[in-house]
This record gives sequence, C-alpha cells and structure tokens, in this order.
Amino acid sequence: MAQSIGQLAEEAVARYLAVRGYKLMDKNVTFPFGELDLVLFHQEVLVFCEVKYRKNQLYGSPAESVNRAKQKRIILAAQAYLARHYKTLPNCRFDVVSVVGDLKNPHFEHIEDA
Repeated sequence: MAQSIGQLAEEAVARYLAVRGYKLMDKNVTFPFGELDLVLFHQEVLVFCEVKYRKNQLYGSPAESVNRAKQKRIILAAQAYLARHYKTLPNCRFDVVSVVGDLKNPHFEHIEDA
C-alpha cells in the first residue's frame, strides 16, 4: 500500500526533528474533533507538531494554512491527548513545520511555539 504524501512529509519531519534532539512519542493521533500529526519531547517540553506540505510556495507558505479553525482542532486534540496520557501536565507547546519541495530533498521551516 502506497503511503500518502502527507505521511511521507510527517516521516521526513520526524527525522529532521530527531536529528535536532526531539524524541517522537506518538504520531497521527486521531480524535473525532481533530488530529495530532506528531507528538514529541524536546528539552522537557511536550511538543504538538503540525506538519504542512506543499510542493511549492506559489500559494504561500504551508504554515499559512494553519488557520484559527485548524488551531482550535489541534488544541482540542492536545487537551484530549493530555487527559488520556498525563495525570500531571507537562510543559507544552505547539510547533508548525512547513515542508516544501521534493520529499527526497525537502526544505523545512520550523516555527517553534507557533
């Protein structure tokens, strides 16, 4: 079964972040009201990472597509994830990683604490 471009972009971002010291905890966590692409730990902070891919930037940066409605769904999913996995809440943040170009040699833009 072929992987979707979104899955390939998420895997590329997971590798990119792993090299930078992030530890992957979970991926593609789905709730009825939203999805978490990647959940990682970095320097004692739980990071909820949204991955956005575009082949080019003709229509703007991929990160620009993370609008208010999408942010609300990510926040709801993060709250549900925390309730499911943690009794004591860790420090958390939301990151967005834009992926542009050929997935064999992509360009990454990492926005921490987006």
